[in-house]
Amino acid sequence: MKRSEINQLILDATACFQARGWSLPPNPRWDVTDFGLGNWERWGLVLVNLSEQPEYCEKLMYAKRGMVTPAHCHRLKKEDIICRWGGLRVTLWAQKPSIGDHEAVNVQINGESRMFFSWDSVMLGPGERITLEPGVWHEFEPTTDDCIMGEVSTANDDVSDNCFANSEIGRFSEVREDEEPIVRLVNDR
Repeated sequence: MKRSEINQLILDATACFQARGWSLPPNPRWDVTDFGLGNWERWGLVLVNLSEQPEYCEKLMYAKRGMVTPAHCHRLKKEDIICRWGGLRVTLWAQKPSIGDHEAVNVQINGESRMFFSWDSVMLGPGERITLEPGVWHEFEPTTDDCIMGEVSTANDDVSDNCFANSEIGRFSEVREDEEPIVRLVNDR
């Protein structure tokens, strides 16, 4: 990704957060990714780490319509994905996505256990949440022009705990410096 694109996404996310009444902590830790696929408009996500503790973490996330967080699961991390503003579609799989796979998968929606089949999507509105156990494959994307999402989870290592269905995915983007950064990213050296 170009640094100018990263800077603009941070400005867009900040404006959306402020317009919806979300205050960020001082010096938040930003993460902007195109998942190494070179097309953030199709495969992208903006994250702000709000809390990073040994036992748990909390993130605020932002995406525009069309930006998909690609199919993945976590080896150890259990997480709640919360739609904080806008609409969010979460697609589920019981195992690594494959054509014709229709296995059942159990997740909690707003604290209630529900059964879905692989390739089913859950639509979340503001305040609604989905709880994902380790090993549950999921992909999510906004159904509105902008979407604010929250994540509350057990702590994880983004390098070793994420398993992506697409082997070409890299968790962090290669940054092409075409202007000065407005913030330091979690993966900046």
